[in-house]
Parts: sequence; C-alpha cells; structure tokens
Amino acid sequence: MTKRIGLGHAPELYQAMANLQAEVNKAGANAGLDPKLLELVKTRASQINGCAYCLDMHSRDALELGESPRRLFVLDGWRETDLFTEQEQAALALTEAMTKLSATQTVPDDVYEEAARVFTEEQYRAVAWEVIAINSWNRMTITSHTPLPKRDS
Repeated sequence: MTKRIGLGHAPELYQAMANLQAEVNKAGANAGLDPKLLELVKTRASQINGCAYCLDMHSRDALELGESPRRLFVLDGWRETDLFTEQEQAALALTEAMTKLSATQTVPDDVYEEAARVFTEEQYRAVAWEVIAINSWNRMTITSHTPLPKRDS
C-alpha cells in the first residue's frame, strides 16, 4: 500500500474531529442509548466503507463492552437474523441509508419513519450524528491509508 500524507497530522483539525466525537458520545449517553448499539453503528458504516482501521477499532471496542462475537460476525447480514433488537435494526438501517447517500441521494421514508418510531428525537439525533462522525473518520483513515495498530491478536 502506498504511504500517504496522514490527515491526522493536522493537530487543530484532528482535535476538532475528536471534539466532535466527544460531543456525539455525550449525546448518545445523555439520550440513554446503549453504547453497544453505537458500536454496531460504527462497525456497520465501517464495513460499508471498507475501513479496516475503524473495523479493527470498533469491533474491539464492541467486544470490550460485552458485545457477542457472533453478532459482530453476522453484522453484515443483520436483516437475515433475529439477533438484533428493534432499535438496533432501525439504527443499522439508518446507518446504511446515510452511509450510502452518494448512491441513493436520500434516506428512504420507511427507514426514517421506523427510526423515528423506535427512538426519541434525542436518540434519533444521537444515532444520526454517530453515523455522520464515523463516516468522517472512515474517510480520513481510508484516504490516509492509516495502518492497523500492532497487536498480539
């Protein structure tokens, strides 16, 4: 892989992204969202975008929060299982729609309506901002060819 200019090496801009993520995390907590649901959102968007760095990070984070490996293994096929709650399904559908905006140009009404039905307005905003944030992180790490951190396993 070609070594690229690291976008994270612009300290002020990187800090602004980190600050945004901190606010998004706070919004999710204040809205009473399960942190595992938000890690599923981050992982699913990262799958769609093909961001190995973020997949590595957020699957590990999800496991540390107590997420089951089985649910992470089948996350790409979530519609074909009964392993995900109604809220998780709505969050995953919203994640997919928002992440694929360049192809679809819209979040379909049925996806929005289901998310608005199962989440409070505060929760909906927190999930949507999480999708916005992770898509930004994905774009930064993919563009920079950010390598995976060294780990034993």
